[in-house]
Amino acid sequence: MKNLPVRMARWSAAHPWRGIVGWLVFVVLCLGIGISVGTNAATTEDFRIGEAGRGEEIAAEGGLQQRPVEHVLITAKPGSGSFDMGAADAAAADVAARMRGLAEVRSVADPVHNAKNTAVRVTVTLKGPELEGKKHVDPLLAQTAAVQKANPGLRIEETGSPSISKGVDGLRGDDLSRTEVIALPVTLITLLLVFSSIAMALVPLLLALSSIVAAVGLSMVASHVFPDAGVGTNVILLIGLAVGVDYTLFYLKREREERARAGGRLSPQAVVELAAATSGRAVVLSGLAVAVSSATLYLADDVIFSSIATGAIVVTLVAVVSSLTVLPALLAKMGMRAERRAERRAARGLAPKKQKAHRTGPGRLTAAVLRPVAKRPAATLTVTVLALLALAAPVLGLKLTDMGRETHSRSIVAMQVYDRLNAAFPDLKSMHQVVVRADADRSAEVTAALRELAADVKDDPRLSGTSTLTTSPDKRISMLQLQVPHYVSSDEAQSSLKDIRRTYVPETVGKVEGAETAVTGDVARYTDYPTHQEQKLPLIIAALLLVTFGMTVWAFRSVVLGLVGIVLNMLSAAASLGILVMVFQHTWAEGLVDFTSTGSIGSRVPLFLFVILFGLSMDYQVFVISRIREAALRGVPTRKAVIEGIGSSAGVVTSAAVVMVTVFASFAALHLIEMKQIGFSLAVAVLLDAFVIRMLVLPSLMLLLGEANWWPSKGVRRARTAAEPAARPLEPVR
Repeated sequence: MKNLPVRMARWSAAHPWRGIVGWLVFVVLCLGIGISVGTNAATTEDFRIGEAGRGEEIAAEGGLQQRPVEHVLITAKPGSGSFDMGAADAAAADVAARMRGLAEVRSVADPVHNAKNTAVRVTVTLKGPELEGKKHVDPLLAQTAAVQKANPGLRIEETGSPSISKGVDGLRGDDLSRTEVIALPVTLITLLLVFSSIAMALVPLLLALSSIVAAVGLSMVASHVFPDAGVGTNVILLIGLAVGVDYTLFYLKREREERARAGGRLSPQAVVELAAATSGRAVVLSGLAVAVSSATLYLADDVIFSSIATGAIVVTLVAVVSSLTVLPALLAKMGMRAERRAERRAARGLAPKKQKAHRTGPGRLTAAVLRPVAKRPAATLTVTVLALLALAAPVLGLKLTDMGRETHSRSIVAMQVYDRLNAAFPDLKSMHQVVVRADADRSAEVTAALRELAADVKDDPRLSGTSTLTTSPDKRISMLQLQVPHYVSSDEAQSSLKDIRRTYVPETVGKVEGAETAVTGDVARYTDYPTHQEQKLPLIIAALLLVTFGMTVWAFRSVVLGLVGIVLNMLSAAASLGILVMVFQHTWAEGLVDFTSTGSIGSRVPLFLFVILFGLSMDYQVFVISRIREAALRGVPTRKAVIEGIGSSAGVVTSAAVVMVTVFASFAALHLIEMKQIGFSLAVAVLLDAFVIRMLVLPSLMLLLGEANWWPSKGVRRARTAAEPAARPLEPVR
């Protein structure tokens, strides 16, 4: 394993065209196979979590599961000043007739007037599972548009889960296109500044993009084991561009160092092989660390996180493969081309082209930062850690919620209609569903108990007082639906759910012998998902800590560095999460970041942040400490090795961080609040990790630890002993 990067680089550098063509064939095959097998999308069953999920499962057993529903809302045209009820009823009848004629429609309810007689709605239920409604909603939207055209004096519009989901998908696609427009040029500019060469700048970008293409194909195959929840491609784009450019950047910078050090005395193939012996190993370790860290998301027992884990693992491993195979081939080819150009110049009698000096030491800014660190490591460490802890303090007030439908951007037309529908018909804002499974001969007893429950809550001010009782054809499953005139996140909806679960259900249907009960519905879904994430968070963090410790010890044979890695990653993640809470749980930054605060953080964000950050932090950890350890193994004293290692790696770490921050920050510009929070938190985390943790905290801590950094490994000690000149015997005094 230790020599694998060298062997792969040696072969690719010796056969560059085979390496390049082989990579292109690999990418095409991955995409082709992925397209041929298709994506196995997650089903409604895959999303079931907690008691709400158990209730949905019971309801589905009796055919009472939630289905895709659309509402056609008919109101007065803005500015008309009056509402023609007769015309509205005629339009509603036209809508109902048209909808009943569609193959996609399961049923159409009779038109309903609101309490103030200012609106009419027609509720349409589509065929098929709840999640697939967005695929079949277009014909319904077309019929609604046709009725609107026939009734210019009214406002006739449509909303519902299918049309909202379709709008969200469209907005997400537009946002992702915009992030590419932002991220790709900035990444290219950054690489141009690093390499001062268009060819060298294009290599990391092209390899990252080709890795993303291959990973998309492979993720389609993987979805047949881990169903895709619709976020896999987003994750591949987010992580793929970041790690793809990073790994190539690490390798390229080292290749340039080795070439400058060789001064033309080595062949391009030999230079590439030297780079592979150092940075190649670091890339493998970093990639494995990201992949293993991402794999801990499978412990969340959630289809969304499984999808995220699969996407992150696949694209990271593909990026590692590209760095070990096609990159050495490209570098060797570019080196041979440069040699031929030099030979042609010499043949024409021209002086050799002056090569730009390659600086291996720290830049002026890095040297200025490291100077106080070297002089006062204890003071630097104390001040920096206290500052990070202060940034992390807001985590104590962290509030997790599921970013449900009401948080979607109002730039989606269906969401604007959603607001008007809820204003006209408050009962539709949310609902509770009490589901009961019992033997068929107890159906009457269950029905009576559910009616008793409905009577008990009829006058509860938190509920609308309206209810619907349905029973499956086999009489085994019964469901009472209670309408809630409040959004799922409201205190009224939340407290009513608690009372129904803890009081009303146990005192009614809970007393029916042999009956299994569960409360599901909009409010329960919203509540149970964050609870599930909070329960899984300690397990996943513990697994992350173990993985980080194990990977660091394996890489550097040092228990001390393993513990250092854990502490630094926790500091970085906690501070990033604290800043996220400061920004998004309050309203002061709404204008700066362009969002409307929900007073909470998306329940998926902390897990995603911790896992991805722990993996990406290992990139910097492995690369920086590898440089320090290289110097120590040459016999350089630990203090000098730390300063040299940090200084020589600062440039590439900074460049890589700029690329990552650009990619993540572009996601912070998305309209979807949870994606915005993820992008913002990761951008902040990388900034802190690269410029505070690796430049201040890590060197300060390692300087204070001294030789203890390498415990219990004896490799550095042996190298130090070997480097010391043998003591010469004293000459006799004459």
